[in-house]
Amino acid sequence: MTTAELSGVSERRANYGRLVASEAFLRRRAITGNVIGVLLFLAAALSVLITAGIVFVLLQESILFFRQVSILDFLTDTEWTPVFENPRFGIITLVSGTLMTTLIGLAVAVPAGTILSIYLSEFARHRTREIIKPILELLAGVPTVAFGYFALFFLTPIFQTFIPNLSGFNLLVPGIVIGIMILPYIVSVAEDAMRAVPDSLREGAFALGFTRYQTAVRVVIPGAFSGVTAAYLLGMSRAVGETMVVAIAAGQQAKIALNPLEGAATITAYIVQISLGDLPHNSLAYLTIFVAGLTLFLMTLVFNLIAFWLRKKYREIY
Repeated sequence: MTTAELSGVSERRANYGRLVASEAFLRRRAITGNVIGVLLFLAAALSVLITAGIVFVLLQESILFFRQVSILDFLTDTEWTPVFENPRFGIITLVSGTLMTTLIGLAVAVPAGTILSIYLSEFARHRTREIIKPILELLAGVPTVAFGYFALFFLTPIFQTFIPNLSGFNLLVPGIVIGIMILPYIVSVAEDAMRAVPDSLREGAFALGFTRYQTAVRVVIPGAFSGVTAAYLLGMSRAVGETMVVAIAAGQQAKIALNPLEGAATITAYIVQISLGDLPHNSLAYLTIFVAGLTLFLMTLVFNLIAFWLRKKYREIY
């Protein structure tokens, strides 16, 4: 065999070795991809199963409750006294307290969050943005118990100097603190939505003679409307589910909350209050925990569905 033929055989053998190695690598990569896909599917399925389990428990216990209490009385009664001798089960009292603190929190967080989002998106320098955003994230990591005692022992005495008839337990101060708590969520989502608006729209506004403020208000916010409203509704859902601030500083008297200067119970505060008691298992008063939890779950679900609908209806794809 000539030298050229030997060289050709050696080259074919080398190519064959590389081909075999390539096929083995592709098989390993395919197996690895399948394993990772299964793990990711199980992780996604786990969150769905946990949610389904929570809903199942709430529905199962709530059905036992509504076998003894009329749904009409539950929705229309104006008193909530499940542990009294003559129990009343008007959930509207707890819902009113929850909505009052939520509205106060939104009254604080929505304007402040919108202004801060516009500043971070349109006006702040890169270095300033990198300083402010970690501070907001740090604020989101403060334990809610600390916020509760901050509201009760620090802010409430200060507000009482300006509002003499402010009760020691009230809805105003916890609502304001909840607004501070949900501020990072609103700012983060709203600012991301504003920064997603293409620069070409800003440049077009500048070419028409708009100022930076006019561009932010008339161009950027309308362009990011779906994301901004989703941020508001996310903050609302977070405010509705807040527990420790209202449990510590808002009071535990279940009544229709019409005056934010007075204390009232919220759904989450009631759940904490009853959970710490010594109620017999499966008693009617014990089942109210699950009914209140189901009401809170449905309220949050409605807010999330509204956010999804707004995002789908007004979303701009650039």
